[in-house]
Amino acid sequence: MGLIHIDLFTTLDGVAQAPGGPDEDTENGFAFGGWQAPLFDEVVGEQVGAGMAEMDALLLGRRTYDIFAAYWPQQEEGVDGSIARLFNRLPKYVASRQTPSLEWAGSTLLGPDVVAAVRELRDRHANIHVIGSLDFVQTLFAERLFDRLTLWVYPILLGGGKKVFAHGVVPTNLRLIEPVVASPKGAVMQRYALAEGTPRVGHM
Repeated sequence: MGLIHIDLFTTLDGVAQAPGGPDEDTENGFAFGGWQAPLFDEVVGEQVGAGMAEMDALLLGRRTYDIFAAYWPQQEEGVDGSIARLFNRLPKYVASRQTPSLEWAGSTLLGPDVVAAVRELRDRHANIHVIGSLDFVQTLFAERLFDRLTLWVYPILLGGGKKVFAHGVVPTNLRLIEPVVASPKGAVMQRYALAEGTPRVGHM
């Protein structure tokens, strides 16, 4: 059975909205789009690239898909050409409540029963990555329908914006599976595996 990886960039106070650019997602008046850019460095780039090494499918929410589809097909000869070529050749699965026209090559719209459709993807791929897609990620959290969670936590506080752990989270155990990596500009990578059971309680 394949693994579902959720990969997210987040501030220290859990905001994951629009890390990549000012126009990425301005919903609810969000004014800090592109907050990740000043804190991106070689260590982050190397680790992000390494995390994609065995990726064989992308699983995206509609908003992230639209952003990626408008950007990556034109970037194969650019600075991020290796990522562009990878994304462009991979199969891409899209979760949407509507029936959008998916023009990016290799794109497939998931059926109305998204949870069942995602479970079926595990039988077809070894390493399925969910990047961004905050609204869709809440569904995966609620169903415990993921196997790996990678968080890049950046040393800033924004005070508002869409959060990594919003309305979808249920009590869940996770297990740290790699040493934490810190970048020169203060970003920290934490990679977890889904663990059995729910959190226990006790007395200190």
